[in-house]
Amino acid sequence: MTKPFKRILLTGAGGNLGRRLRERLNAFSDIVRLADVADIGPAGPGEEVVQCDLADRESVMRMCEGVDAILHFGGVSTEVEFAPIMQANLLGLVNLYEAVHKLGIRRVVFASSNHTMGMYETTELVDASMPPRPDGYYGLSKVWGESLSRFYWDRFGVETVCIRIGYCFPEPTTHRQMVTWLSLDDLVELLHRSLVTPRVGHTVTFGVSDNPGRWWDDRHARHLCFRPKDSSAQFAHKLPAGGDYPPADDLTTLHQGGPFLNMGPKYPS
Repeated sequence: MTKPFKRILLTGAGGNLGRRLRERLNAFSDIVRLADVADIGPAGPGEEVVQCDLADRESVMRMCEGVDAILHFGGVSTEVEFAPIMQANLLGLVNLYEAVHKLGIRRVVFASSNHTMGMYETTELVDASMPPRPDGYYGLSKVWGESLSRFYWDRFGVETVCIRIGYCFPEPTTHRQMVTWLSLDDLVELLHRSLVTPRVGHTVTFGVSDNPGRWWDDRHARHLCFRPKDSSAQFAHKLPAGGDYPPADDLTTLHQGGPFLNMGPKYPS
């Protein structure tokens, strides 16, 4: 069977999602180039391995040479101090898009985050046309990434699908995770649709399975024709029955960002 691409690049291949995606991407491409700042071990069949610091422009240029499309999962993936986020998620993304532009790569799939909208309340239904409301430095960096990728589409015609990924772990264990859960199978299918849809321009989509709860409206990404097959409903019986309510001022239950609101920058009272 002919594969859609000759060579694709996965950055952040040593991260939580990168490790889980690694064995699934061979269906997309003859060769999968895997990149990370850390040593991720030897290449397997149909793989190439590159060690790269995203903050190093020349290394990023070499990392991107000869690829047809990029799945960008690299960078800092949680809430930490600003300095490492700045290096990997801001400077690193500028380096990546400069390489993409100069090398003529036409499609990027950017692993954004639901934390771009984390300050919206859990009673609100959010869509991609609404202003970003990030819940910390990490969310801010993803807003930057979405804006940067839009700039490269508007100015240079580089197409990007920004996926605001939900809770992509094997099983949800809280109410928030039940609403935001994204199965690995659904993520792989969303990546596939993001890579092969003929015209995406600059698209922002929400990476979430077909769960009972709903915080996100994905109507602006219908052209991707993504239809999730999994649902967190299968795990509902494993959650505690409940009965104990959090304090009325608990930000982690009032806002969609959840626990990230306790991780962000702190200010004196």
